[in-house]
Amino acid sequence: MFNALVVSQGEGGVSAAVERLEAARLPDLPVQVAVEYTTINYKDGLVVTGAGGLVKTYPHVPGIDFAGTVLSSADARYQVGDRVVLTGWRVGELHWGGCAQRASVQGDWLVPLPAGLSTRQAMIIGTAGFTAMLALEALEAHGLTPSAGEVLVTGAAGGVGSIAIALLAKAGYHVVASTGRVSEEGYLRSLGATSVIDRSAFADPHKRPLEAERWAACIDSVGGNTLARVLTQMKYGGAVAAVGLAGGARLEHSVIPFLLRGVSLLGIDSVMCPTAKRVSAWARLARDLSPTLLEAMALPASLADVPHLAAEILKGQVRGRVLVDVNA
Repeated sequence: MFNALVVSQGEGGVSAAVERLEAARLPDLPVQVAVEYTTINYKDGLVVTGAGGLVKTYPHVPGIDFAGTVLSSADARYQVGDRVVLTGWRVGELHWGGCAQRASVQGDWLVPLPAGLSTRQAMIIGTAGFTAMLALEALEAHGLTPSAGEVLVTGAAGGVGSIAIALLAKAGYHVVASTGRVSEEGYLRSLGATSVIDRSAFADPHKRPLEAERWAACIDSVGGNTLARVLTQMKYGGAVAAVGLAGGARLEHSVIPFLLRGVSLLGIDSVMCPTAKRVSAWARLARDLSPTLLEAMALPASLADVPHLAAEILKGQVRGRVLVDVNA
């Protein structure tokens, strides 16, 4: 038997509660993991509340990422006792996920935990941090260097934003944090932001295809009007790494920034990212993120806390990273 957060659908809609399940309920997949930690991402908020229509079959166990130890394995790449981390592959959406003490998955979905990184630290990072690293690597592959100028991070107080700031600062970039919670300025500066601006500066739809050049690059988790406005302010040859849509999925814009300033819009997908790229990104995350900074981002929680926090993350009211101890 094991504890799991189970999302069910009834006449009153979708509900979620911690239940005791038999191990036989787990999917018949090659690797079984004793989950130690999971976390809550924006997509988890959609799944747990039923807001996104992402789940096709109920009852369902959410959790798009987790870290833990292999309990049993029919995959030669993993042995009992191996520490592993999982993000993406539609786990927690189409497949049962990490909001449980046990998970059964394909070996291809796992990454060995890098040396020096604990399962706790891995889930403070989670999908959000992994995505932030993919965004930074995409910008650097595009040619971004610290000497290029200011790098904007939107949705800065959230999970992706928090870790993006820490990673950029570690790499020597001048980071400007955009947030709707200016009360979090001290927190954002502690992560490495050199300045903090109110997101209202990007709230209005763009009225001109080009505004004054300011940003060398941007990691954007907001989308919508924010992304449209940022594109008008990019420096010549600059790039935006788009990682989310908390502010809306629709992008109404002119092609002018792309044609007259050579601006690039880089799409970042962490779900189906190839394994080799995952291993490389996790190795750099383990190397570049300070354990002290990670702890400063963490909001400890239990499985029972997930439904409430899932609703809060959709409202943009969660700071940093939720760390769910599934055994608490």
